[in-house]
Amino acid sequence: MYFLSGWPKRLLCAPRSPAEAPLHVQSDPRRAFFAVLAPARLSIWYSRPTVLIVTYKEPAKSSTQFGSYKQAEWRPDSTMIAVSTANGYILFFHITSSRGDKYLYEPVYPKGSPQMKGIPHFKEEHCAPALNLEMKKILDLQAPVMSLQSVLEDLLVATSDGLLHLIHWEGMTNGRKAINLSTVPFSVDLQSSRVGSFLGFADVHIKDMEYCATLDGFAVVFNDGKVGFITPVSSRFTAEQLHGVWPQDVIDGTCVAVNNKYRLMAFGCASGSVQVYTIDNTTGAMLLSHKLELTAKQYPDIWNKTGAVKMIRWSPDNSAVIVTWEYGGLSLWSVFGAQLICTLGGDFAYRSDGTKKDPLKISSMSWGAEGYHLWVISGFGSQNTEIESDLRSIVKQPSILLFQFIKSVLTVNPCMSNQEQVLLQGEDRLYLNCGEASQTQNPKSSLAHTDHMPSREKSPFADGGLESQGLSTLLGHRHWHVVQISSTYLESNWPIRFSAIDELGQNIAVAGKFGFAHYSLLTKKWKLFGNITQEQNMIVTGGLAWWNDFMVLACYNLSDRQEELRIYLRTSNLDNAFAHVTKAPAETLLLSVFRDMVVVFRADCSICLYSIERKSDGSNTTASVQVLQEVSMSRYIPHPFLVVSVTLTSVSTENGITLKMPQQARDAESIMLNLAGQLIMMQRDRSGPQIREKDSNPNQRKLLPFCPPVVLAQSVENVWTTCRANKQKRHLLEALWLSCGGAGMKVWLPLFPRDHRKPHSFLSQRIMLPFHINIYPLAVLFEDALVLGAVNDTLLYDSLYTRNSAREQLEVLFPFCVVERTSQIYLHHILRQLLVRNLGEQALLLAQSCSALPYFPHVLELMLHEVLEEEATSREPIPDPLLPTVAKFITEFPLFLQTVVHCARKTEYALWNYLFAAVGNPKDLFEECLMAQDLDTAASYLIILQNMEVPAVSRQHATLLFNTALEQGKWDLCRHMIRFLKAIGSGESETPPSTPTTQEPSSSGGFEFFRNRSISLSQSAENVPPGKFSLQKTLSMPSGPSGKRWSKDSDCAENMYIDMMLWRHARRLLEDVRLKDLGCFAAQLGFELISWLCKERTRAARVDNFVVALKRLHKDFLWPLPIIPASSISSPFKNGKCRTVGEQLLKSQSADPFLTSEMDAGISNIQRSQSWLSNIGPTHRDTDTVSSPGPQMQDAFLSPLSNKGDECSIGSATDLTESSSMVDGDWTMVDENFSTLSLTQSELEHISMELASKGPHKSQVQLRYLLHIFMEAGCLDWCVVISLILRESSVVSQILSIAQSSEMDGEMLQNIKTGLHAVDRWASTDCPGYKPFLNIIKPQLQKLSEITEEQVQPDTFQPITVGKTPEQTSPRAEESRGSSSRASISQSETGSNSVVSRNEEDTTQADEEEPFQDGAYDCSVS
Repeated sequence: MYFLSGWPKRLLCAPRSPAEAPLHVQSDPRRAFFAVLAPARLSIWYSRPTVLIVTYKEPAKSSTQFGSYKQAEWRPDSTMIAVSTANGYILFFHITSSRGDKYLYEPVYPKGSPQMKGIPHFKEEHCAPALNLEMKKILDLQAPVMSLQSVLEDLLVATSDGLLHLIHWEGMTNGRKAINLSTVPFSVDLQSSRVGSFLGFADVHIKDMEYCATLDGFAVVFNDGKVGFITPVSSRFTAEQLHGVWPQDVIDGTCVAVNNKYRLMAFGCASGSVQVYTIDNTTGAMLLSHKLELTAKQYPDIWNKTGAVKMIRWSPDNSAVIVTWEYGGLSLWSVFGAQLICTLGGDFAYRSDGTKKDPLKISSMSWGAEGYHLWVISGFGSQNTEIESDLRSIVKQPSILLFQFIKSVLTVNPCMSNQEQVLLQGEDRLYLNCGEASQTQNPKSSLAHTDHMPSREKSPFADGGLESQGLSTLLGHRHWHVVQISSTYLESNWPIRFSAIDELGQNIAVAGKFGFAHYSLLTKKWKLFGNITQEQNMIVTGGLAWWNDFMVLACYNLSDRQEELRIYLRTSNLDNAFAHVTKAPAETLLLSVFRDMVVVFRADCSICLYSIERKSDGSNTTASVQVLQEVSMSRYIPHPFLVVSVTLTSVSTENGITLKMPQQARDAESIMLNLAGQLIMMQRDRSGPQIREKDSNPNQRKLLPFCPPVVLAQSVENVWTTCRANKQKRHLLEALWLSCGGAGMKVWLPLFPRDHRKPHSFLSQRIMLPFHINIYPLAVLFEDALVLGAVNDTLLYDSLYTRNSAREQLEVLFPFCVVERTSQIYLHHILRQLLVRNLGEQALLLAQSCSALPYFPHVLELMLHEVLEEEATSREPIPDPLLPTVAKFITEFPLFLQTVVHCARKTEYALWNYLFAAVGNPKDLFEECLMAQDLDTAASYLIILQNMEVPAVSRQHATLLFNTALEQGKWDLCRHMIRFLKAIGSGESETPPSTPTTQEPSSSGGFEFFRNRSISLSQSAENVPPGKFSLQKTLSMPSGPSGKRWSKDSDCAENMYIDMMLWRHARRLLEDVRLKDLGCFAAQLGFELISWLCKERTRAARVDNFVVALKRLHKDFLWPLPIIPASSISSPFKNGKCRTVGEQLLKSQSADPFLTSEMDAGISNIQRSQSWLSNIGPTHRDTDTVSSPGPQMQDAFLSPLSNKGDECSIGSATDLTESSSMVDGDWTMVDENFSTLSLTQSELEHISMELASKGPHKSQVQLRYLLHIFMEAGCLDWCVVISLILRESSVVSQILSIAQSSEMDGEMLQNIKTGLHAVDRWASTDCPGYKPFLNIIKPQLQKLSEITEEQVQPDTFQPITVGKTPEQTSPRAEESRGSSSRASISQSETGSNSVVSRNEEDTTQADEEEPFQDGAYDCSVS
């Protein structure tokens, strides 16, 4: 509609005395000149450029005789101005152009510029004319003049003595008597007896009046507050021939304004509201159409305190009205009462520090050309204060302000309503929402210009297939695509009157005073007429529209004085030679395109349908037009100007099922005519004989006649339909959408029988459903069930100015106005309306067709929420509640459970009982969620259960959910559940336990630093999913169960209960050989794996079947089974060396030591890594590690580790989870001096062989980490299995050396021995690739059998003994554990540290010359 833009401009007219202060502004009929009155002067301003042309000063002597000037009125041809004065005089001024051909202001162009002075109309367009004002005539009416009104060739004057004078513009009364108002009969309507009640008392006079041409009468406001409408019964204007009607209920009228197009009279009232009346066509009575009033809800502080309405002005296109009040303020409303802007709230009324501003007081206002400007005479504060010399009070003086507006193209070119774009036109630019709606019908176009539309990348729904792609570009972001109108075109054709955009949103056409121009969004270029005479020779009258690549426009040809319909091709030059011209019998007022038809409405009230087709003869393409049908509407239309829009639609009361030929269902079925807000439909008459299409000659397409018109709706501002068809969404695409101002929107929805059954004869086939929306609708996205609109937003800049210097500047008093895009869902309103009307089947069909929309869950939730709020909070009992119906409706959708819980959590607790009485018991719903495996929703139900049930019930349900979450590996949820269970147990609220408090800093040694660093690291990595074995784990520390080791209530039963569940889960994982899941579980939940494994070493942590375990690990870690190479290369490399060489190869390519680990995974396994990355769920992406700066990361990794290696073994599990994050990158840290290594061909082959037989790098890190943990816990049988997979013979020999030097359990050794034999047997039959490795470890195997027989049991294996102490299991054992383990190292080198060093030695033995960096490798293992 209309939107404010930017700041208002102030015109320079600083009055030097009160007699010069402006008080009234009135524009001439063309809105090119503005008469500004001061108490003793009349000035004429020009609109473009905005300059003062001439001022007439009243001499002091005559000024005292006449009194101050009050009102001005222009003669229709702008040659005279009548000014009324306080003492009852009317002064007639003649306006003559002086100095012949001279102009006051002329544009000056630089030499050699292409601007031609020889353009026709050049002077009138570009120059401000020089005018003279002379007073020609003075008329004394002997009583103060209350109102002046120009009526055709006469001037109608109302004076305070109750008389109406009809005066000729030459200043003569022509001998006509003045009419005394007390003799005019008034009644409620024109049908009652001819003689109505007279006004009765003597001192009644008209306070304000305005002539309405389309109603042929005057809307009047009397001095006692009554309002009425006076109409001449015949053409003679005498007292006997006048008759008045009035509404009974208005008694506080203050002013009036008339809308000619919609036949509305807006009466301002003393209460601050505006009552808008229309005349009933049949009875002639005044009917209240709607009210414009501020609501207490929106303006609580100003409501009822605005004072009386001071002035009302309708916009030039009659689509909006501006209202101002006695105490200041400005508000803008659409024609039927939708509020667009009000300056009494928000940034208009308050400064940024919250103090209230004085509202802008307006003494007079007038709209500029095409409604782009509003001229306002403002007096801030009180009007008649002495004008101080102080400069700062310049704002307090009355001054002329220009408010700038942007308007929707629908106000002037309603044919744009079948588009899905929002297009706004400003005085020199266009705003469009950057999308192309084309994707829905035309996927090709979306590829053609993705690069021009930045919104595509940012859109929230960009990946939802074609349909939502179009949606995303139309919603995109909040910014507009602004197109500056070509200045060359504007210069001679300002103001822009029409604009239109094509269906794909790629081309825009604009038409100004003469001619037109068009712009392509792809090439970003304007195309203007090459021949400027052709441009200046045509005036576009009835709007313009796009048809494919053609512009269709109705224009008036000035040289031939002929109305024409023209069609121009976009791609050819803009020239009449390429245009197709059809002559028209009368002026075209409106034009609209539907498929291949053009519908035209003419000034003789006829509607003409043309068919339009593309013709290409050789090189040039044109379109040809044929008349199909003409329909005269003069019987139904009182005045052609009243028709707001005319559209062809495929909407009919039959909805296509009952038609004999279903393909005709989307043809042009009906004409929709908006007649002054009444929507009239004329359908094709199908009752006669049907013409079979194939019999008749296709060229003479005979069209069916139309039925008589039917009124569909009242108070209609805009209509939207589409001619597209979509079987899935027939409801939405065959509907008719209406915007009805303050009453919201309406949709005329087709109703379809289910499964193509015969429709019931008694059911109507369409239904009109009203619904409210919070935005002003400018476009409807049919498939996407969205309304697009625009809204004014404000930006305050008052903080830029210091308080004392510029407190009163315009920029401080006014916020800067911008227009923002907005959109709204309407589907829930429609579904609800259908349910209220017991049309549940239709609602279901409609909802199912839209269930793929991205915001469909939100729609259901909104509907449930609104009904719940209304019914649960209503004071009276509801006879027929809707909530059960809505609940039953939502159960039809899989989203039911989540909709209910989301709604509940956004509603207050008091309404829950009412909600769950309708939808079902939350316990049952919770169980349904568990059965459906929807754990997140189940977790939401837990919170509801916790509030509604006793703790025992919520604990029971929480346990169920916790176990399921453990099973499915939903670690985040597990952490929340642990927290939740604790909160229930200890009676706390549901908050995370505090971070560790009782931990001694000494016990963590170098760790405290590391924990903080790693947290900051992993958070800085971009969008890290919760990693498997990565930095992420440390994030879970404070809130996970390892946090609970230190929490105050650690010895309570709750923790034991949670631990029991965790142990049970770990046991199940081990029994199923799910080592990978066990690792994730321990790392994500901070589970103390080592201490638990120590306890379970002989029970759950035994390997029962080595072969099964080995196969399972291969599968889980995506590790390939070894194969024997075809040419069995006897390579000098051993395992350990080989890997590092591979790395050096990579290392030489990258100086950053950190990339090594990343690239290692990527080299041979690029394809595979794709798949396993996606398989294992939320993995930590390799690149994340790289994305943080390298050096800092190295730093973070290395510093604590070196401390750690010297200080303590990993005895405690809390330390362990921390170390797991170090393990991630550091198994592969190697010294950079290797990069010089040179490789021979055979070595390279061997390396590639090795790489092929290895699994992904991540799996390798994970396996080595597990190996390390099992080693710590002394589960040697598992260590053997893992070392088999990694094919590390050194580890096997290490295990055996431990076995010799420790009190190793004989049973375990026996188990290892039988297990290895089993593997050997399996390898010989099924997997020969393992044979070479098994042969390497043969000697150790024999040694093992000897040990098993001898059962040697030395007695120094300390960390394990520590592990066995009962202290280890108690949650508080942190300090003692730390100290004992530290002691264990300092005592001897045989602790776990020796394990590490041995491991390291063995690995490096493979190649002695390699300069290993001991510290680095050491720390990486620990």
